[in-house]
Amino acid sequence: MSKEKQKMTFEVQENETIDMCLDRIKKAGYFPVRRTEKPIFKEVKNGPTITYEPAGRQITFEARAIQL
Repeated sequence: MSKEKQKMTFEVQENETIDMCLDRIKKAGYFPVRRTEKPIFKEVKNGPTITYEPAGRQITFEARAIQL
């Protein structure tokens, strides 16, 4: 077990649901311990002013190796 990573981060891909990502984590031999979300903004120019609008979110999971 020492050669295998103890912690990894997994990101929910663009065309993937959270459940699909959790299944991928489990198949890799890890279990999720923390979920984080970061907002993604896009820049919108409206004449001389620039505004930022929400465009989505990035979801990542921190996972630890399953100890047998």
